[in-house]
Amino acid sequence: MPFELPPLPYDAGALEPYLTRENMELHHDKHHQAYVTNLNKFIEQGKVDGTKSLEEIILASDGPVFNNAAQVWNHTFFWNCMKPGGGGQPLKDLAQAIERDLGSFERFRQEFTDAAVSQFGSGWAWLVLAGGKLQVVKTSNADLPMKHGQVALLTCDVWEHAYYPTYKNVRPKYVEVFLNNLVNWGFVASNFSKAGK
Repeated sequence: MPFELPPLPYDAGALEPYLTRENMELHHDKHHQAYVTNLNKFIEQGKVDGTKSLEEIILASDGPVFNNAAQVWNHTFFWNCMKPGGGGQPLKDLAQAIERDLGSFERFRQEFTDAAVSQFGSGWAWLVLAGGKLQVVKTSNADLPMKHGQVALLTCDVWEHAYYPTYKNVRPKYVEVFLNNLVNWGFVASNFSKAGK
């Protein structure tokens, strides 16, 4: 069964002015679609078992198959990490865990910003649950927490195509706007709650 491009959880223009419709359509309809298309080609060529789940393919693969499968997963997760009218503060249990493990919400913001801005080249900044504690980590290219035994709670895509149409080369501004105006803390809290069960 071939994989399909999941629709955005909101209209492509819903995150304006923070991410433009052009930015979102390019990112979702072109880049995310290309990863789905490439993964399906690997299935057609017999290089991937199409009966396996996306997560099973990611954990069992490397090289081009891993890169495309992981990017399908990463982008689907990323879209849900944002919402119109997002940003602000995390919800109660998650807020307490951030304070417990990272010191304070402001400390989290600084660590997450540092991870996103300092990632050389393409990659991702993440809030993860690892060994029962919250951590901020960064990964390069298509790499993702599940490959390292961690549970992803939140991510920010820092590949240039994620922000270049709107923010050009000013990655720090994009990350600031992501935290202030886009983060879907309800989705992050839901991931945290599920991971704790």
